[in-house]
Amino acid sequence: MGSPNFVFFMPDQLRADAVGCFGSSVAKTPNIDALAARGVRFDDAWAQHPVCGPSRVSLLTGWYTHVAGHRTLTNLIEDNEPNLFKTLRTAGYHVAIAGDRGDVFAPGVTEASSDMCGFLEPPDRSASIERWTSPFPDDHRLHRAMYFGETGTADSVDFDEATVRTAERWLHDHSPDDDPWALWVPLIFPHPPFTVEEPWFSLHDRSDMPLPIARTDGDGKAGFMEAYRDIYGWGDLTDDDAREIAATYHGMVSRVDDQLGRIVAAIEAIGATDDTVVVFLTDHGEYLGDFGLVEKWPSGLDPCILRNPLIIAGADLPAGRVVDRPVELVDVLPTVCDLAGAEPQHTHFGRSLLPAIADPGEIHREFACSEGGFRVSDDHLLEQAGFIYEAKARLQRERPDLVGTAMSLRTPTHTYVHRRYESDEFYDRTADPDETTNLIGRADDLDLQHELLGLLLGWLADSSDVIPWEANPRRPKITHGPRPAES
Repeated sequence: MGSPNFVFFMPDQLRADAVGCFGSSVAKTPNIDALAARGVRFDDAWAQHPVCGPSRVSLLTGWYTHVAGHRTLTNLIEDNEPNLFKTLRTAGYHVAIAGDRGDVFAPGVTEASSDMCGFLEPPDRSASIERWTSPFPDDHRLHRAMYFGETGTADSVDFDEATVRTAERWLHDHSPDDDPWALWVPLIFPHPPFTVEEPWFSLHDRSDMPLPIARTDGDGKAGFMEAYRDIYGWGDLTDDDAREIAATYHGMVSRVDDQLGRIVAAIEAIGATDDTVVVFLTDHGEYLGDFGLVEKWPSGLDPCILRNPLIIAGADLPAGRVVDRPVELVDVLPTVCDLAGAEPQHTHFGRSLLPAIADPGEIHREFACSEGGFRVSDDHLLEQAGFIYEAKARLQRERPDLVGTAMSLRTPTHTYVHRRYESDEFYDRTADPDETTNLIGRADDLDLQHELLGLLLGWLADSSDVIPWEANPRRPKITHGPRPAES
């Protein structure tokens, strides 16, 4: 076949272990599971950053977030920087961006990177307001846990529903017949607040929900965990609260799953199934009660936050294949470009996944790296937020050491985390896959710890910057002598 079409279906804050095919015994995700069954599932895939905007920027540029300062929610992809959608357009693709996720591109870059963007059917403002209106007083423990319960109805056209309807309409009415196309469907769910309408709200039995990792089970973890719990008062959440939050979150995931099914059906309805590659992934995960936390943290590098439910399916890709060695989200860019016959015109750090797809025994990467956090001297650049995020943002500004620069390196068997202002961390992924017990300094592992730290330093050196491919003249002509003052 020629160049395939692409659909990038991207929910926000989706834990890999909240999806059936990635190991959940309670998830109800038939459409995601079916996509994995007809494609390739990556069981050891890792996001490069634990926060929405930086992770998405990394995905679309193929850069780690330290390369060009994309470490905040407000340092987005500039017009002079590369991104996957521009690369696809240059290669002859018609690019559509459904909805209005404004936390990826700087002003004007969304339009410059696409042939269609925004809503063909806008969200109902009242539905969106309802989603963000808590039924509890501010000091209620569930409000502090970002749990809003049942909101909306089956007819509510909130942000995600409007995005999915826009994607469906674009596929039916506007997708080109003669040129390959790419469609990005970025959602908000299952990002907090934890809230969803029926039938999703009651879909999961609360008593079936497994309890999260207890806060007392974390040994030698980063200092932000205790401070984050304390500022929100999460210590008073009960086991029933934890199960209620988890069931609602899983209901949000099931709603996302249903919306994926609608997009897959819309592709089939226009006869494009055999010519379309669907890429399913998220930006990062969610604590969901683990270690007594909810939401995420900019230097939180735990598996529940960084492990990614990456699936690539369709066209001529093999069905039912599983790759269980480390891969990174930056690998998506060169993989898509290989499939599309597009040539990136910039230095990036991804590696095409096609060899690993062809042979799951192929060692794609020896390790996967992620990063987050800030220098203490960046305190004036830290997020200022309101609503349920006010206390989180305030804690970061008051204690920037708690959100200090952190980097992780994961091999198939071990994890090493370097923290600039705190103790490093070392975990045995085989014995302790949730990374609850920090073994840093254990005598039996010192050689391995030093080796992994050396690999992490090498990774940082190898990716410390990029050289633009378009050179400047070495001795540009200048205008000699004084110039008139500008009026």
